[in-house]
Amino acid sequence: MSGRRSRASKFSQNEINDLVSRLQLLLPQINQRDNSRQSASKILKETCCHIRRLQEEVEQLSEKLSELMDSVDMNDIDRQILQNILQQC
Repeated sequence: MSGRRSRASKFSQNEINDLVSRLQLLLPQINQRDNSRQSASKILKETCCHIRRLQEEVEQLSEKLSELMDSVDMNDIDRQILQNILQQC
């Protein structure tokens, strides 16, 4: 446990509050509701949910892209170029 405490103590309470406030600004669900300060635990929970939703969206888009690439007549070189471009994004 002492290892956890020493790592956690690297950040001051003000720094943690600042990071949580910045995180709150990035969350559309919380940001759209109102501009009041939410609890840190609520912001962290919402962050986890938001990340999961983004991961699901990426998976869905990846599947759609794979389907599109399979349906389009491309040679292997064009397919590789497109994959390289998409990986850089």
